Amino acid sequence: MLNQDLKDAVVSRVLPNVRTPAQYVGGELNSVVKDHRTARGIVCLAFPDTYALGMSHHGLQVLYSLMNEAGWACERAFTPLPDFEELLRRHGLPLYTLETFTPLNRCDVLGFSLQYEICYTNVLTMLDLGGIALHAEDRGPDDTLVIAGGPGAQNPELLAPFVDLFVIGDGEPSLPVVCELWTDLKGSGLSRVEKLARIAGAVDWAYVPRFYQPLYREDGTILEIHRTREDVPAEIKPCVIRDLDGIPLPTRPIVPFVETTHDRIAIEIMRGCPWQCRFCQSTVIKRPLRYRTVETIVQAALESYHATGYDEISLLSLSTSDYPDFEELVTRMSEVFTPLGVKISLPSLRITETLKKIPALLAEGRRSGLTLSPEVARDDMREQIRKPINNQDLYEGCAEAFRRGWRKVKLYFMCGLPGERTADLDGIIAMAETIARIGKDVTGRYAEVTASVSNFIPKPHTPYQWNGLQTREYLHWAHKYLRSKVKIRSVTVKCHDIERSMLEGILTRGDRRVAAALEAAWRRGARLDAWTEHFHPQLWWDTFAELGIDVPFYSHRERPIEEVLPWDHIRIKYGRDYLAKEQTRSLVQLEAMAGAV
Repeated sequence: MLNQDLKDAVVSRVLPNVRTPAQYVGGELNSVVKDHRTARGIVCLAFPDTYALGMSHHGLQVLYSLMNEAGWACERAFTPLPDFEELLRRHGLPLYTLETFTPLNRCDVLGFSLQYEICYTNVLTMLDLGGIALHAEDRGPDDTLVIAGGPGAQNPELLAPFVDLFVIGDGEPSLPVVCELWTDLKGSGLSRVEKLARIAGAVDWAYVPRFYQPLYREDGTILEIHRTREDVPAEIKPCVIRDLDGIPLPTRPIVPFVETTHDRIAIEIMRGCPWQCRFCQSTVIKRPLRYRTVETIVQAALESYHATGYDEISLLSLSTSDYPDFEELVTRMSEVFTPLGVKISLPSLRITETLKKIPALLAEGRRSGLTLSPEVARDDMREQIRKPINNQDLYEGCAEAFRRGWRKVKLYFMCGLPGERTADLDGIIAMAETIARIGKDVTGRYAEVTASVSNFIPKPHTPYQWNGLQTREYLHWAHKYLRSKVKIRSVTVKCHDIERSMLEGILTRGDRRVAAALEAAWRRGARLDAWTEHFHPQLWWDTFAELGIDVPFYSHRERPIEEVLPWDHIRIKYGRDYLAKEQTRSLVQLEAMAGAV
């Protein structure tokens, strides 16, 4: 069902004048093109960032494969770069799906994957370019259903005016249900409101913002989130896959024509995390812990290799080395893929005794660099954030890696955590330089060590959700201090952009009132804010100021535990009481840390 006229217009008028035109034409190896007349419906997976990032996202490949296998015409769309957007607007052409050049407003369902709050303006760009009314209340009974899921849906209020329905939890079981319920109601004569109410009332994991009204106190805090209909859930619970191994992995992933962020096969081996770090949203929202079998993983990886020809396979999870049959898995993968010249990548390793074994297990595999996430360097701060690791395991694992040919180590840290002290910053540099010296002891040369330091942002549904984001002034000081302490030339400190963290703080923790600033910033030109070359922070600060949005109220304020939070009606597995208990324990530990200094 190719829209040939639109394709011809794009190819002749637009593509000759844009950067990397191959990202806008579709037709990649393993992409699926269907006749819309024989499909159950048209579903577009919309990734609100560039093609290079979106095509590197494993979740998109999973849902694309699953929905096409289930009989839907499942297609893709990404946020265009500014040059492509400008030319589409100049020529009056809509944003379209890559498979069939179908305008987004002719799809039955448009589903956004919300991976990063900074990308929310991209959602507005794609809706507007796709010919879909920006505000949910302006859409007609049979207009495209706009849904969203992913981590960003854990606080859906920033996008509440623009999204018809949020899916909370796992997408594999929930997306087909929503699509089927919506298409079954097509031509029913029901209003859009009644259609949405029927979907929301049929399940307990679908959040339709128009049926929930926040009421505010005089001081600006939330009094309650009022449900306007009795036939929709009072609380939204996550949709959860019980048998992860029973959900097929994509074994014919799409192979892009152009370079993407991750040019490799990705296999999710485990969902959830056995640990309970207080700063981590993913470990909370992805519970319970579920695994795939070694045989399932190896077979899917082998099929994907034959279908793509990639020379690298990444084993994905929140904590890959915590997979229960980790040694067996890595040994099997090495036995199968090393003879084929395929590297095995382990991007998320926990620092335990197992770390010492990994270099031997991957003796012929990737040797360029080891990536680890200690997060903090001192034991008392580790106890505070609930990430119990041992420095000796870290150092011994690095030493073994150096002995077997690794030359670089990348360490992920956070600064701005609750209770952070100068000693914690000193510890980051001390750890990085200790690893560099271990490299010299083993190989005769200092190892290259990069300490990548992110700015801690308290996330919804974590025990730290009541804490405030550190100030811009403190983070500037901390970054400067860290860099000043480095004495070994092979050690590099890289700090995350502070202005972007400031913006993420309010977009992560804001309520529905902040949506007006999101739309206003977009109308003033905010685009692709995750990309340094496109990010204009002053535009955002001016917009917040002109609209009277109190940024510190949302970002930096310490919130009392009894305060109603914008996302309280979205539930997690253990509930709010669990988070409150962990926050209280954290405060006790912070007092002990302060008393010990």
